[in-house]
Amino acid sequence: MARHRHAMELPSIGKLDRSAGQLGRQLSRLLREAIQRGELKPGELLPSTRHLASALGVSRGIVLEAFEQLIAEGYLEAQAGAGTRVATALSDARERSVPAAHADEPAAPMRLSTRAEAFAAISKQFAPLPPVPFAVSVPVGPTAPDDVWRRLGNRTRGLRAAAPAGYDDPQGVPALRTAIADYVRRSRSVLCTPEQVIVTTGTQQGLYLSCQVLLDVNDEAWVEDPAYRGITGILESTGHQGRMVRVPVDDSGLDVEDGINMAPHARAAFVTPSHQYPLGMPLSMARRNALLAWARANGAWIVEDDYDSELRYVGHPFPSLQGLAPDRVVYLGTFSKILFPSLRLGYAIVPPPLVPAFCGARVLIDRHSPSAEQHVLAAFIEEGHLDRHIRRVRLVYADRRQHLIATIDRWIPTELAWLQPGDQGMHLVLWLAAGIDDEAVAALARQAGVSVRPVSPMYSSANARPGLVLGLGGYTNEQIEAAVKALAKVLASSARASRAARAS
Repeated sequence: MARHRHAMELPSIGKLDRSAGQLGRQLSRLLREAIQRGELKPGELLPSTRHLASALGVSRGIVLEAFEQLIAEGYLEAQAGAGTRVATALSDARERSVPAAHADEPAAPMRLSTRAEAFAAISKQFAPLPPVPFAVSVPVGPTAPDDVWRRLGNRTRGLRAAAPAGYDDPQGVPALRTAIADYVRRSRSVLCTPEQVIVTTGTQQGLYLSCQVLLDVNDEAWVEDPAYRGITGILESTGHQGRMVRVPVDDSGLDVEDGINMAPHARAAFVTPSHQYPLGMPLSMARRNALLAWARANGAWIVEDDYDSELRYVGHPFPSLQGLAPDRVVYLGTFSKILFPSLRLGYAIVPPPLVPAFCGARVLIDRHSPSAEQHVLAAFIEEGHLDRHIRRVRLVYADRRQHLIATIDRWIPTELAWLQPGDQGMHLVLWLAAGIDDEAVAALARQAGVSVRPVSPMYSSANARPGLVLGLGGYTNEQIEAAVKALAKVLASSARASRAARAS
């Protein structure tokens, strides 16, 4: 009778998927998982490579490849003449991590740090909205950059200077810094040289860099009340929450006198003087002069977030605060809103003594922005396309804004909600009647296919008011009409629920 070799089997290994290829990697993974599950125990002798190859129906080279990989990872160990075993060191590691007397007890729950919990909360608040009315800055149709952007991209990437290469200057591509310096001088009365420009990924990064560079641990900082959640979130998550001074805003903007009474020796003031976010009013000239006088007298810095300054629908945009005090003001701007949010290019213009510090902080975050897109944007600005694009967007948004105001007046009763007055920007604020929960309304509106953000989280807890941010984008009049009608139903339902809750 012929003798047949008995092929050794390891049921815990499972089967290899020959159609998927890379059998050596598959075998490594299956053996690794069997060891992690405890089916192959520390010190246990594995079959020889020949026997295992025969059992699995593969070449011996595949088994050798898997064994060598797991030996390198520390799962297996081999000794000449003694075969290959599961590493005994794994037993020691298990004993240290799970005491034998408590091996069956559930592991202790993971505890997040306070900062991790703060970041998680911020992540929820900044979750992107669906690109439907009234998400801010959704560039479609006439508000999207035209084919010029694509043509410039093809052209500049064909040039050697715009081709991806090694690490670049953290300050940004010189051509773009020059274009930005010229653009803000013409359009915003900003006084600077290209050497003061630092290309960022947008205003949010500019705010983060400003906090890192300007503030020490115990320094106080003025922040508007209400304010952009991006700046309050930074201060809350970087250990400055207790030193953040929320200064009230009225029809003239930040109340400087209140700020001085609350924290006269603050190290910095974060402001949106051309278009207060989210309410929309500019900082009056008297308040600007008072703010600058305070900063000079106390050696403080002013961080000017020039939000939506290009989109003023009556008259000309207000000049920057930076132009009045270039030595005291850090000026922040972005192209992501006016062009398209995924561009992720903005700028910080800083007093010369701060340039090295901002560059150093930038290196530790992400070194520099993608260079190729910087070359495209530089050409877009230099050749006059940005100015033409802004004029076109301003006309489109002015028309959409007027239609949105008229539609709200028609469908939403003033006892439920009313609009904040304003004449510029990419959004409107819709105030809600007392007792209506704006965060609940925003959630219900999303279910109805409408994108809005609540205003109350932008306030300090003592001064919170319910309201909604309604963004202007490339939406048609028909889309705006349908969205306002849906929002009106949500508001009516929320008002009824609020009255019922108060009556019970």
